Amino acid sequence: MKSPTTMRVVRPTDDLGPIRRFYVDALQLSVIYSFEGHDGFDGLIVGIPGADHHLAFTRKHGFMAGQAASAENLLVFYLDDHAEWESATQRMRDHGFQPVEPHNPYWLANGETFADADGYRVVLQNSAP
Repeated sequence: MKSPTTMRVVRPTDDLGPIRRFYVDALQLSVIYSFEGHDGFDGLIVGIPGADHHLAFTRKHGFMAGQAASAENLLVFYLDDHAEWESATQRMRDHGFQPVEPHNPYWLANGETFADADGYRVVLQNSAP
């Protein structure tokens, strides 16, 4: 691959509303684009402004996406500034998301794990990658 290349990770969901509340309202990712009724699909694309990677969530009408296959489906955000990490984890709680026990105890040492409505997990890690 050559630069510049944008990477977009796409996954299905059954309901975009709770996904928006988790990733946009609580985690504070920016909405890059959203759409409805595109060949039977609705979608929400989020990310960090200026970054070359995005998350896209799609909902296909009449299709059940279901839940995460395992508790080890993770997105990890490394926040090495402690105050920023504390603010991010508190914001998740303020939006009603409580930490969940990580499948891998490694994430307990410097992070907190949260689950979205589909059971996919996000780790907010207080360290550099």
